[in-house]
Amino acid sequence: MKPIIILAIESSCDETSASICADGKILSNFIANQTIHEKYGGVVPELASRAHMQNIVPVVNAALSSSNQNLSSVSAIAFTQAPGLIGSLLVGAQFAKSLALSLNKPLITVHHMQAHVLANLIDENNKPEFPFLCLTVSGGHTQIVLVKSPLELEVIGETIDDAAGEAFDKTAKLLGLPYPGGPLIDKYAKEGNPLAFKFAEPQIPELNFSFSGLKTSVLYFLQKQEASFIENNLNDLCASIQHAIINILMKKIKLAVKQTGIKNVCIAGGVSANSSLRNTLNEHGIKYGWKTFIPKFEYCTDNAAMIAITAYYKYLANDFSELNVSPTAKATW
Repeated sequence: MKPIIILAIESSCDETSASICADGKILSNFIANQTIHEKYGGVVPELASRAHMQNIVPVVNAALSSSNQNLSSVSAIAFTQAPGLIGSLLVGAQFAKSLALSLNKPLITVHHMQAHVLANLIDENNKPEFPFLCLTVSGGHTQIVLVKSPLELEVIGETIDDAAGEAFDKTAKLLGLPYPGGPLIDKYAKEGNPLAFKFAEPQIPELNFSFSGLKTSVLYFLQKQEASFIENNLNDLCASIQHAIINILMKKIKLAVKQTGIKNVCIAGGVSANSSLRNTLNEHGIKYGWKTFIPKFEYCTDNAAMIAITAYYKYLANDFSELNVSPTAKATW
C-alpha cells in the first residue's frame, strides 16, 4: 500500500517550521528561529511575517531533502490555521494553499493547540493510551484537555487571564531578564531555593487557572525591595516564582485526575520544555500512580512535526479542507 506522506507547515508565531510524516512516523522536522525579536522584548508581528516569507521555502526544501521525499510523493499538505499572529499564519496558509493547488493535493488545516496535545503521539514507543489528560502550557494558552481519541478533544479547564508562559516571561521582565525570559528563569532556578519567597497563588474554582494575581504579587514584592535585591537574590527569586507557577499547574491537574478518574497524564506546549515542570510531573506520577508522558524537547516548542502527526490522523478520517479556507488569529476548538 502506498504510504501516507504529509508535508506540514507551522508558522503561527515566530518559528517557521516544516516536517515530513510517513504513516504517522516523523521523518524530518526543521525549525527556523527568529532572533530579531530579542532586542524588542517580545515578538513584533510585522517582523515575524517578513521572516516567515524569507524562511519558508528553505525550510520546506530542507524537510523534503532530509527525508528523501519530493513534492510528487506527498499525499497531502497541512498547515496551522489557528490560533496565532494573523500575519504569520497568512504566510504559512498561502504557501500551503498554493502548493496544494499547483500539485492537486488535498489540503488539511490544523488547530495549533490540538497539535501540541497530539505531539504526545509522535513517539511510537512511548505514547499514552486513550483516554488521557493533557496539561497544555504555552505562552498564550494554559489548558487541561480531555483526549478521547486523536480527533475527540475537550477543553475542561483553561486560564481566565494570563497563560503560564506569559507569567514566566512577564515576571522575568520584572527581574530584568531579556526576552524570552521563561528559559532563563528555569536556568537560574536550578541554583536557587524554591521556598525562599512566597507569592500569591490565586484560588480559582474547579479546573480553570489564573496567573495575573501571581504576576502582581511579584511586582508588589519587588517594589518594596532595595535596588540591589534582585541581583543579590536572582536564583532564589527565579526558583520561587517557578515553584509558584508549577504548583498552580499541578494542583489543577491533580484535581482533573480526581474528577475524571483518568491517570494517563501528559504535558504539552512550549512551557513543557521547562525542566522543573517535567520533573515535577514525573514525581507526581510516581507518588499518585499516574502514567506520565512528556514529548521530546524538539516537539514541545512550536514545530511542524506536531502539525504533521495531527494531519495524519485527519487524513485517515478524510478530514480535508477547501482551498478557500482562511487562517484565524483566535479560534475555539
